[in-house]
Amino acid sequence: MFGRSPRKINNTRYYEVLGVTKNASLDELKKAYMNTATKNHPHYGGDPQKFKELAQAYEVLSDPEKRDIYDQYGEDALKEGMGGGAGAHNPFDIFEQFFGGGGFGGGSSGGRRQKHGEDVVHTLKVSLEDLYNGTFKKLSLSRNRLCPKCSGKGTKSGASATCYGCQGSGMRVGVRLIGPGMIQRMLHVCTVCEGTGEVIIDKDKCSQCKRNKVTQEKKVLEVFVEKGMQHGEKIVFPGEADEAPDTVTGDIVFVLELKEHPKFKRKYDDLYVEHTLSLTESLCGFQFALTHLDGRELLIKSNPGEVIKPGQSKAINDEGMPHHQRPFMKGRLYIKFNVEFPDSGVLSPDQCRHLEAILPPRTSTRMTDMELDECEETTIYDVNIEDEMRRKQQQEAYEDEVARPSVQCAQQ
Repeated sequence: MFGRSPRKINNTRYYEVLGVTKNASLDELKKAYMNTATKNHPHYGGDPQKFKELAQAYEVLSDPEKRDIYDQYGEDALKEGMGGGAGAHNPFDIFEQFFGGGGFGGGSSGGRRQKHGEDVVHTLKVSLEDLYNGTFKKLSLSRNRLCPKCSGKGTKSGASATCYGCQGSGMRVGVRLIGPGMIQRMLHVCTVCEGTGEVIIDKDKCSQCKRNKVTQEKKVLEVFVEKGMQHGEKIVFPGEADEAPDTVTGDIVFVLELKEHPKFKRKYDDLYVEHTLSLTESLCGFQFALTHLDGRELLIKSNPGEVIKPGQSKAINDEGMPHHQRPFMKGRLYIKFNVEFPDSGVLSPDQCRHLEAILPPRTSTRMTDMELDECEETTIYDVNIEDEMRRKQQQEAYEDEVARPSVQCAQQ
């Protein structure tokens, strides 16, 4: 007799529900559950069945014993009792493990889901000196806070009534006629309670917040900019954003924006600066004081007999930017030297002859009178090569524009 074919093991569905791979870590499972469960919560219009499946998948895969059984024997083995069963917990209970208890509601609790408030992001402009030395900045901000008199209830008594217009859901279903015998149902915010799901009578409203549940507060934050921080780095104050009822308060985030420095440029932990030497300094030696970002004077000088060429760079170790969180370690300071030549006519013929006797000999040989007679005389003049290239591009663009109509006419 023919034997019965082996039953196919279903051991991938839970991974697919959460959208993770089979080798996902516990942290990856948590992140996947939090991202998808929030979107599918029934109180916010999500799919109840999908919400239940997410909780069931996370419950199994987050338990090492159940996950091992699931990977080996599949979903049916868990349903048959191995590993203590699957899906035994209320999906709302699992949700509350992540977002807090009591007020997230589902099943039996009947509460309201606690939302996560938005983060408030500010740009904080800082100088290169601030990032080199570190600094404190005091910033005054306004924010909403739960009314201290009514503790964010909006009422004197601390109780509110369920809205009669939407039965506490905050939304109402409207009906619109779109054609003969055809209607369209539309969901809109309840106008009675403005989407809160509750109503507060005038006699019971809080005298301080006027049933708004929040009041304005001025707060001063001390922002510590640490040595070596980078442009675009964030400084976070957890739970300091606007407060609201049934809401986990968001963060205030400061994003550093580096202002341009007139002298120094920064690249990672290195600093760059340019210095112009005279021709005499580049040939015969130099020394000068460079004022650093912390006010120190650095003595910069050439070695005896050293010639500095235009565009040449030098580096000084441990005079760059401090490493963030390791301020005793620093990058390099790079100095690029420009050489300023004297203007035409400054040197007399006599001085030129003296210089020629001192400087290395000319590389070109002197031409004979016969060789000079065979050459054509030319005149050279000063130009700005960038301006010349720009003018050339404009001329070519104009010529292309003029030639285009004639090409079109030829095609016709």
